[in-house]
Amino acid sequence: MYPKIELHVHLEGTVRPATLLEIARRNDYALPAGDVEGLAALNDFSDFAGFIRVFELTAGALQHADDFRRVVVEYAEEAAQHGAVYAEGIFTPGLWRGLETDEVFSGYCDGAQEARERHGVEVRLTPDIPRVYSLDEAQRVVDYAVKYRDRGLVGVGLAGFETPPAAPFAPAFERARAEGLASVPHAGEHTGPASVRDALDALGADRIRHGIRAIDDPALVRELADRRIVLDVCPISNLRTGAVPSLAEHPLPALAAAGVRCSISTDDPAIFDTDLTREYEAARALGLEPRTIYEAGVAGAACDEGERTRLAELGAAFEWSTVTPAAPQLLS
Repeated sequence: MYPKIELHVHLEGTVRPATLLEIARRNDYALPAGDVEGLAALNDFSDFAGFIRVFELTAGALQHADDFRRVVVEYAEEAAQHGAVYAEGIFTPGLWRGLETDEVFSGYCDGAQEARERHGVEVRLTPDIPRVYSLDEAQRVVDYAVKYRDRGLVGVGLAGFETPPAAPFAPAFERARAEGLASVPHAGEHTGPASVRDALDALGADRIRHGIRAIDDPALVRELADRRIVLDVCPISNLRTGAVPSLAEHPLPALAAAGVRCSISTDDPAIFDTDLTREYEAARALGLEPRTIYEAGVAGAACDEGERTRLAELGAAFEWSTVTPAAPQLLS
């Protein structure tokens, strides 16, 4: 098993059905199904809107610090089994549900610390600002990200339907970057390259979550390559939400051939019925090499330079020549 870096995983989307049932019952939270099989059936959707419905259902069950702590630790255990050595967990602060913000942030931070101690996976955290938030709410997310910066908060993202412009959130991202936090917005998954351009220009994006539709603008692709902007690509997620019609038609090979650095992640593994090994194997079937993927992860990580050096040294020490060839049938 070779080492892997994951830069794009929504912690709410890592909750497997058995854990979701247990947490929901403890919190007296109503679910539309009362067993593992019924909850798994809810993941049978075919578009982004269907995904959002399932995501919000899962997120709604998480209400207390111990819930947030638990999902980080459980996912770190799962990811470690697939070779993960570093992950950046995304979470939504829950302002829309009236959650106590300190409880959300402290719970996830506690989970990251426990994940490191129990499973050897270094977890950093990057809260998302949903595009339905007001600027004041976005600034509040940044306030808390800064407050918890010493506990592993390394960036701020923008999430949700990509059609609203990013510019209204520019002041929040400007402040986040001034405080040393990375700008890691979602863009260019279901909408065209203009959303990637918007993220770069309005939010000063240090990395793009998804970004695959940049392929439709050759000049933008060249700029991404020249600026060494890393894209967080999630092949199976893109297939499940209809962002690509098939894995064989995924733009990942063309982006990589143009010199764009692409990391590989699961996005929402419990919802998309995937894992880190499957995502990496899909990327390998599309022609990417494990070492290239790993090095893109090192380059794109929003961690401090000490951690980046550790990851680089880990990659340099690994015998990549021992990795077995990819299985092209994954694209069928």
